[in-house]
Amino acid sequence: MAGAAHCSLQAKRLLLDPKFEGYKLSLEPLACYQLGLDAAVAEVKLRDDQYTLDHMRAFGMYNYLHLDSWYQDNVYYVDQFGRVMNLSVTLDTALQKPREVFRLPTDLTAYDNRLCASVHFSSSTWVTLSDGTGRLYLIKSGKRGNSASEKWEIVFNEELGSPFIIAHSVSFVKSDKHSVAVLLLRVEKDELDTKGSGFHITLEWVTIAEISKEGDHRYDIFKRRVLQGKSVPHYAAVEPSGDGLMIVSYKPFKFMQDEDDKLEENDDAKATNEKKDPLYYWQQTEDDVTITVRIPQDITKDDIKVRFSPGNICVTLKDQPPLMEGKLYSSVDHESCTWIIRENQSLEISLIKKNEGPRWPELIVGDTRGEFIMDSSQCSEIAESLMHLTSEVMNPNPEKENPPCNAQELEECDAFLEDSASLCRFDGDTLKVTHVINLGSNQYLFSVVVDPKEMPCFCLRHDVDALLWQPHSDQPENMWEHIATFNALGYVQASKQDKKFMACAPDYSYAALCECLRRVFIYRQPTPLSTVLYNRKEGRQVGQVAKQLVATLEANDPILGFQATNERLFVLTTKTLFLIKVNSGN
Repeated sequence: MAGAAHCSLQAKRLLLDPKFEGYKLSLEPLACYQLGLDAAVAEVKLRDDQYTLDHMRAFGMYNYLHLDSWYQDNVYYVDQFGRVMNLSVTLDTALQKPREVFRLPTDLTAYDNRLCASVHFSSSTWVTLSDGTGRLYLIKSGKRGNSASEKWEIVFNEELGSPFIIAHSVSFVKSDKHSVAVLLLRVEKDELDTKGSGFHITLEWVTIAEISKEGDHRYDIFKRRVLQGKSVPHYAAVEPSGDGLMIVSYKPFKFMQDEDDKLEENDDAKATNEKKDPLYYWQQTEDDVTITVRIPQDITKDDIKVRFSPGNICVTLKDQPPLMEGKLYSSVDHESCTWIIRENQSLEISLIKKNEGPRWPELIVGDTRGEFIMDSSQCSEIAESLMHLTSEVMNPNPEKENPPCNAQELEECDAFLEDSASLCRFDGDTLKVTHVINLGSNQYLFSVVVDPKEMPCFCLRHDVDALLWQPHSDQPENMWEHIATFNALGYVQASKQDKKFMACAPDYSYAALCECLRRVFIYRQPTPLSTVLYNRKEGRQVGQVAKQLVATLEANDPILGFQATNERLFVLTTKTLFLIKVNSGN
């Protein structure tokens, strides 16, 4: 990541509400419809050898319900007979039974070490499908959600090694050639890892392209690339153009390259790691800056040329290129600057600051060849100025108007399991990280497709709120845009210890989460009130209120799938599909 641009996420202040007063529990009834399934969902439970947290995250918490974002209120799941079943909703009161749109050719029950079948909708007419045994299918579906035009036809299928699930896929056209890029996720045994879990994570980036030979049109693998990491990514998506890849993960991923590339990379790493002695050392006081440069034995006073100007310095030895040259951090009194040769064959340069007082963070702008030396008095001065930020006592002065820390305000839900995740953008050609964001304590919550033509959005916790971010791979200046805020959701979700899935409406009208069994929590955005409501404590009128709704499903089976649309929540259990009407259509 040495050459990567270190970026940050810029929240839009207009989308934040510092005066948010919390959610009010609403007792308004939610219309809930349920459909019994002809056959149970093809759930695959973890085996005894899938015992790590990564196995649980990748496969144990898998969402078996797949939302087709290209068509409104259109969901799919795979049942135990290998049938891909679809439910397309137009009217809640006239729900049809889920219908079969495709049947996997392989007998899934014959495989002992298979994973769950996975589906991803690459475009409005293309689907990628995995049967969980290591075989990938590329399917031309026609317009989906309509039995008249929907016909799933296999155009490519191939065994690609050990079992995987599909993390993401995208369909694009480049140079008049149609391609589909797919991300395959695996958790594999790592014999070399003796201190960790004994497993590593691989993301295989497969590009399948259309090949035309003598009038014969077929699809074949164009490119295969593999990334490896030590934690299951929270988020992994290919850019719509197929030119790059974005990953949010706790531990970093890197491309596994060929042997020639590895040797070249090792040489670069060695060259970088070889520590060079500083070219010069410098010290400063409030009034001046002193630079010390080591010079060769045979250099005399006549061989040295030092040029001062108010904002620049240039040091030359004999007829060689400048030893030091560039723009100074701040202006100097160039007529008062001097230089001498010390007895230990060093050149000492004294610069007189034009503006006394402020410390310089660097000597020559952008020059990293020097080393700043701080004397003991400056160290103690800085330590004293920072003393108020730290203490050996948890709360040394609780009576103070603004105490540094109040331990009673910290709750269990304020602690994060992971130290820090990062968001990385990889270039598809160089296979190197081009942008990186350290997410710090901005906990990853969930992802959602707002616009199917764009990359999936991801939702992060920022303090107590949850902020939704839309990646724009084609906008380098605005690569991650803050598009919505769910007030206090970051805090609320942390208190739900049994939560399994989270989602939000593509129009941001509500966010929802479900527990492992039965209960679903819905959090609406604040809406204006039709009646007058007063805040008794502050004696002021409240203009709008945010509502929390709770739905309890009539089912004893665990929740296996959870998806949100603008109007409805879809909840899948082993034998039942529930529809919760959250918003009424316009």
